[in-house]
Amino acid sequence: MSTLKQADWELDFYSRPIIESDGKKRWELLIISSPDLSNSKPFKWEKRCPANEVNSLWLGQALKEALEEANKQGWEAPLRLRCWRTSMKSMVKRAAEELGLEIISSRRTYALVEWLSEREKNLYPNEDGYMAGPLAPPPVPILNQPIPLPEAVRGDAWSWASIPMGILQEAKEWPMEFNGLLPMGDVLNAELPIPGLRLFSKSRSLALAAWLGGLEPVRLVVERTQLLLEAGQDDRWLVTDLDQQTAIMAEKDLKNTRENGTGLQFIAVQSNPKKEFFDGFWMLRDVI
Repeated sequence: MSTLKQADWELDFYSRPIIESDGKKRWELLIISSPDLSNSKPFKWEKRCPANEVNSLWLGQALKEALEEANKQGWEAPLRLRCWRTSMKSMVKRAAEELGLEIISSRRTYALVEWLSEREKNLYPNEDGYMAGPLAPPPVPILNQPIPLPEAVRGDAWSWASIPMGILQEAKEWPMEFNGLLPMGDVLNAELPIPGLRLFSKSRSLALAAWLGGLEPVRLVVERTQLLLEAGQDDRWLVTDLDQQTAIMAEKDLKNTRENGTGLQFIAVQSNPKKEFFDGFWMLRDVI
């Protein structure tokens, strides 16, 4: 029986704020395995790419090297490979498919975002050629208009709820079918309320959970009096319209967890509110 570890990979192939000795911007491939609930050390891999070789051929060879190195460290090939930059989607897809890797366009890349943030704060500023000072602002993303959830998967009812952070830490022990749980590490404030959405469907809760999992849910946001689910790479789904009071409360709850709870949120799917079983349960983070 194989003892190799396996996980999804999160990938970023892009330029960095460093000018190399040839006067061109540094390009890097960064790969990190999605964390599991054991809090074990992830697989990390990085490789610089010459600016004149930024193409799917170079990326494909680099991915092959990453697979070989992962195997030496006790990892199987990834189940899926997530890429969140729209501008690099086609190049990454070509390179990944040549190696038989499934590519998913998704911003559910929380480990990668944390690693990038750490490098941008502690690594790049200490290197020669770092582009200090004000940079040209990034282009403002064009937000897609939210699309109403299909009627078949809206469920029979919903509620806005919260779970104490200390209780949420026990989620891996809960009975559930589909899930997207995240490691939480040390909980500094067990009483901190983590907000989220509970969806109920008496006859279609399992189908609803399966559909939501395929969406790659990223985060919940409130815009005016609408509750939206951002998912995948740039999908935006209208979950429901809110009354003014509920919208204010939900927006306050989400702001509180951004400031005090590392942006944690959740979505739960059940057949009814009293049943102690989840057909689906996802942890989300508002960090992207």
